[in-house]
Amino acid sequence: MSQARDHGGDHWPIRPFRNRVPGRPGSAARKGVAAQLAAYAPALPVLIVSVVVLVAVLCGAGTIWLPLLAVGPALAATTGGPRGVLLVGLLAAVLGAALGTRNRVPGHELAAVLSALAAVTLASGLASALRARRERVLAAVRSVAEAAQHALLKPVPATVGPFQVAVRYSAAAAEARIGGDFYALVPTPYGVRLIVGDVRGKGLPAVGTAALVLGVFREAAYDEPDLFAVVSRIERSLARNLGADDFVTAVVVGYPRAGHLEVVNCGHAPPLLARESGTVVTVEPDRPAPPLGLRTLTDEIPSLQVLPFADGDQLLLYTDGVTEARNQVREFYPLAEGLARHVSDEPAGTLTALHEELLAYVGGRLHDDAALLLLRKPAAPHLNEDLVTPAPGGSVPGTAPLF
Repeated sequence: MSQARDHGGDHWPIRPFRNRVPGRPGSAARKGVAAQLAAYAPALPVLIVSVVVLVAVLCGAGTIWLPLLAVGPALAATTGGPRGVLLVGLLAAVLGAALGTRNRVPGHELAAVLSALAAVTLASGLASALRARRERVLAAVRSVAEAAQHALLKPVPATVGPFQVAVRYSAAAAEARIGGDFYALVPTPYGVRLIVGDVRGKGLPAVGTAALVLGVFREAAYDEPDLFAVVSRIERSLARNLGADDFVTAVVVGYPRAGHLEVVNCGHAPPLLARESGTVVTVEPDRPAPPLGLRTLTDEIPSLQVLPFADGDQLLLYTDGVTEARNQVREFYPLAEGLARHVSDEPAGTLTALHEELLAYVGGRLHDDAALLLLRKPAAPHLNEDLVTPAPGGSVPGTAPLF
């Protein structure tokens, strides 16, 4: 994990929130074409054998074309099971023998071609069986990974307390579906609280650390009336369990009373605040703070910022897998500009458009874990402000709104 880069300017013009994100027909069309090609893939080996036979009949060149019949069973191993491979191999052998007899190919030459075809068919059948076994194992691993992901990154509902919420998560290890980025959002007696963070490193150790942080956060968020106390409990737990070179960056957010957010940034990428008035603001921390797990190495402690958060405002939290994604000329993805282009009154639509643009920007695949969490405060009568209970004593004494 590396630190997120600077976003440049603090303010970006945006379209009004009432503009919805349009659909992407090109993406749907590409998926449709891919599905059609996949449907016709099993017939491709038979088509190849038929083309070879047709060319051999038209050319009548003895054994020149007959070895190409082995392409049929070899290709069948990538699209079908062992039975399909054997059937394609048998078809190729019968047609090869008929062509050899028709073209008066010497017996020893025809026997050599058919023997090679049989060997290729058997090898392809074995490869197909091994491929099928690997696919079953991979399916089982994916099933376990999905269960682990749902336990670690619990699904976030579209509405939590007075907020609309949307989440998009992509793991760099696509087959595993989980990684070192994490998020959680929980309603508590002290208001809605959420965390987005990034564990140093990748793989199972990073997943284990993410699980530790989320477990402590979910407990502390319910128990501690003060947001700093939540962060301190996570820090103490990591200090006992992390290695000397390990750390976690995170942003912890609370909604202690109507109209205000509290933000504690522990070495993480700064959130983006999209105002109803038409600006996108980078919420830089008042003073730099170390990541979680490294506080013992410095005297710096994170600051608590209080942000006015009115109806129509939105807060985007993310990990550096988004802002450090590069295009072909090694330029970073401009997330603030992307949010300005795609922000709407539907958080799910906004994140869908951002995610598709991000994938197109990097050429189709991310090389690091990436998480996006968008929080919106709508002016809707069915969203009850009473679900938020002010923390005892209100905000932390001595703090003032950032804007």
